[in-house]
Amino acid sequence: MTIEANDPAIAIAEKPASLRPVLEWIARRAEPVVIGLAAILIGLALFSLFILAVGKSPATLFQLMYTGGFGSWFSVQNSLSRAAPLLLTALCVALPARLGLVIIGGEGAVVLGGVAAAAMALPLAGTAPVFLTLILMAIAAMVVGGIWIGLAGFLRHYRGVNETISSLLLSYIAIALMNQFVEGLLRDPASLNKPSTRPLPAEYMLGNIPGMDVHWGLVIGILACVVSWIVIEATSYGFAARIAGGNVRAAQIQGLPVGKLIAGFTALAGSFAGLAGMIEVAAVQGSANASLAAGYGYTGILVAFLARHNPLAIIPVAILLGGIDASGGLIQRRMGLPDATVLVLQGTLFIVILFCETFYGRFKIFNPDLWKRSL
Repeated sequence: MTIEANDPAIAIAEKPASLRPVLEWIARRAEPVVIGLAAILIGLALFSLFILAVGKSPATLFQLMYTGGFGSWFSVQNSLSRAAPLLLTALCVALPARLGLVIIGGEGAVVLGGVAAAAMALPLAGTAPVFLTLILMAIAAMVVGGIWIGLAGFLRHYRGVNETISSLLLSYIAIALMNQFVEGLLRDPASLNKPSTRPLPAEYMLGNIPGMDVHWGLVIGILACVVSWIVIEATSYGFAARIAGGNVRAAQIQGLPVGKLIAGFTALAGSFAGLAGMIEVAAVQGSANASLAAGYGYTGILVAFLARHNPLAIIPVAILLGGIDASGGLIQRRMGLPDATVLVLQGTLFIVILFCETFYGRFKIFNPDLWKRSL
């Protein structure tokens, strides 16, 4: 038996012509699913070696991870709440990625968005209607977040500054600015041990979805993902962004406004991260403080890469990562491992996912264009 006879691509190519379109459709869409799942399994296997090295049982850890993330209705609701900011911070990475940009500074937009939302709410709370206050908080957070990440896009196109480095450095500056504001100009004198802004009145907090102990931030995040998918897949701006992301020079020759696309998409991405900060203030923290820098911006990078920068795929991936994050406390209590164990897992998965990115397009079975050449 020859090697070619065992080639699955040849076996598929020999199927009746009526089945070919269906098989081609399945093959093209199976590649990200198969490689993504393989990356997760490899990452979990490597993480198991780390757990064994510290003298713990990987099976126990994964069982606790499932129990803490999805083992009960309480756990599921906790995971969904933690997924809400991840939906928005992942968009901060996924949207610029369509233009070939790698933005990793979403954490800065989150913290500044939270501070802007708190600053907007302080003079309005108690005097303005609740709905109007929340709307103005969201607008303030999105504007500040959009300007912050849009600055990285501006520097990238007009001055040639690497957007990965600039967005990361901007993130550090943003965290320093947040500390300056909450410990100085906006500080509540009553916050002694943990400097923060004055707390929002209870009636101005973002409530929960009826029937669930999950705040409305989850719905906002899902809507943002759906809107982003429509913008990318069904508008001329999204089409132009995909062309510019494939070949900037070709896009410029075609007369596409590459500079405006980069500035616009990075600003839109930053506005979503800023909105995540507003939700943390209005739904979780109740004020702006150092807890805003909880790492949602960095976990969003992992979510975006695992979802292949597809806004719709971000939804299940964010829920999965939210579940893993929610299980950190249970792992710490039952196994005596630090909370940072979850960060080790996320880092391992991220490295493996980046490595597996190199395998896309290399398997003949996922590429119908190569089937005919195999015959």
